[in-house]
Amino acid sequence: MMKLLRTTAFLLGTAVSVPVMAQDYDKAIAAYRAGDYAAAVQEWRPLAEQGEARAQNNLGVMYANGDGVLQDAAEAVRWYRMAAEQGEAGAQHNLGIMYDNGRGVLQDYAEAGRWYRMAAEQGEAGAQNKLGVMYANGRGVLQDYVLAHMWFNIGTANGHSNGSVFRNTIEELMTREQVADAQARARRCMSSGYQDCD
Repeated sequence: MMKLLRTTAFLLGTAVSVPVMAQDYDKAIAAYRAGDYAAAVQEWRPLAEQGEARAQNNLGVMYANGDGVLQDAAEAVRWYRMAAEQGEAGAQHNLGIMYDNGRGVLQDYAEAGRWYRMAAEQGEAGAQNKLGVMYANGRGVLQDYVLAHMWFNIGTANGHSNGSVFRNTIEELMTREQVADAQARARRCMSSGYQDCD
């Protein structure tokens, strides 16, 4: 599922004042929630073109889903990349999904894992879960049940609804020592602010 960013955050480097941008952004959120996708696009596009990362991500979601615009995976990737390169965790997660599924880009599991990792290290629960899946399956990374368990555990702690199911499933393939190691790594990763996650 693509991540639409709903929060208002501090904005940098634009010619438009922060209150006007926040008002337009919030207006777009309200329009999107009401199903008025054309109005949401009309509000988000100028913000996205001015470099506002949340608006870029949300415009990417709209292109990925075909909400208010013609569905265009390559255009979604373009907007996600702009936001992801600014450090927007939701966009990094979404870009990872595009690489993971080969939508709008050539399928590249290693590249998907790279973007998931960036988002996961910012606390993005969906990306943490996706990273767990990659380690569990050895897709784009070396298969490692300890790291899979660790990321599933972290994603669960951060609110991912399926993380505990995946964590418990992978646990059945692990020794007690491996589970204890994964749990210790998860604690260390989270207590370090995602700086010590290997």
